[in-house]
Amino acid sequence: MNFEYFLAKRLIKGEAHKISISAPIIKIAIAAIALGLVMMLVAIASGVGLKYKIREKVAAFNGHIQISNYDNNASDVSVVPLSINQDFYPRFDNVEGIDHIQAVASKGGIIRTEDTFEGILAKGVGKDYNWGAFEEYLVDGNLPDYSGELNSQVLMSSLMANRLKLGTGDSFYAFFLKDDDPSKLPNQRKFTITGLYDSGFEEFDGVYLFTDIRHVQRMNKWGEDQIGNFEVFLNSFDDLQEKSNEIYGKTLSTLDTQTIVDKYYKIFEWIGLFDFNIFLIIGIVIIVSGFNMITALLVLILERTPMIGILKALGSANWSIRKVFLYNASYLIGIGLFWGNLIGLGAIYLQSEFRVLKFPNPEEYYIDYIPVYIDVPTVVLLNVAVLLLCMLMLLVPSYIITKITPVKAIQFE
Repeated sequence: MNFEYFLAKRLIKGEAHKISISAPIIKIAIAAIALGLVMMLVAIASGVGLKYKIREKVAAFNGHIQISNYDNNASDVSVVPLSINQDFYPRFDNVEGIDHIQAVASKGGIIRTEDTFEGILAKGVGKDYNWGAFEEYLVDGNLPDYSGELNSQVLMSSLMANRLKLGTGDSFYAFFLKDDDPSKLPNQRKFTITGLYDSGFEEFDGVYLFTDIRHVQRMNKWGEDQIGNFEVFLNSFDDLQEKSNEIYGKTLSTLDTQTIVDKYYKIFEWIGLFDFNIFLIIGIVIIVSGFNMITALLVLILERTPMIGILKALGSANWSIRKVFLYNASYLIGIGLFWGNLIGLGAIYLQSEFRVLKFPNPEEYYIDYIPVYIDVPTVVLLNVAVLLLCMLMLLVPSYIITKITPVKAIQFE
């Protein structure tokens, strides 16, 4: 039988333990551990959730990796056409981890109404386009269907529609300059809004208009097999750079690849700061929780000084007695972790399902509610880390037991 564990268990279950002087301090320490874990879980879930959501939105408009011809064009407008007849299209079989690939082409233009006008980037998409992400962003109407013959359906952002005073079902004219001779009369197209989307990403919502890729091909005088670029979606964002290098090595030397991290590096530098903030919060909370447990342990040792003296008089080693109190402290930490997990994960679940908490300034975070995300390995790792770090912090104050002499300890009151 483990003597130290047996003794710690008796001390925990004893009635004297529940009504002792240290009881309120112990409860405060447990509450500190629980509250600290709640703060850490919420910090991780909200920080990671926001990071994932922003990444997801950027990828919805651009894919994770773009494949295009080399050109000197710094804008998103498609200038140099690319043949759609590639070995990797429509399935990229020679590279693992690719979820989908689609062909697109973009052209800059202007929408003109009776009252106002707006500059746009008409993104031409075809029947291979994955509308999955935009189903969540759709706020009115339906997604366009480009699987049949050429049509005038477009998907417009609600932000752009409000500026132009348009709505679902309305028609409008868009004008596009001719690339071969800008001095000529521009191309004119009449479109009908079939649906409105709102991604919360003003940088994209204020510009992007989704239309049939065949409109862009005809205005650019391209063939049906010519497109602007390919957009590649990965199964895992964590493999982005690795897959980008692999794709670059397995495509023609005339083709270039670019990741969304390279294209929108400022956005990804910003969300990269979330990780630093999360670690900072975790570090501070663990230190505060650890000091609370140190206080509780010292009070327990002080309260049990006569018992320590008797155990030493009976021949118990210092480390053996220290283990009794460390077992006791680990039990208290375990209670705090239990309630912290219960409250923290419960709050995260409620936010995930009902989106109770909203951002007061959604335009700064590209989303109106606070997204949350957490997985089982993270929860387990966090709990283990808190337990181990707190126990390591308790090793130092438990050293005070070695300074207690049996004679003085037994007489201690």
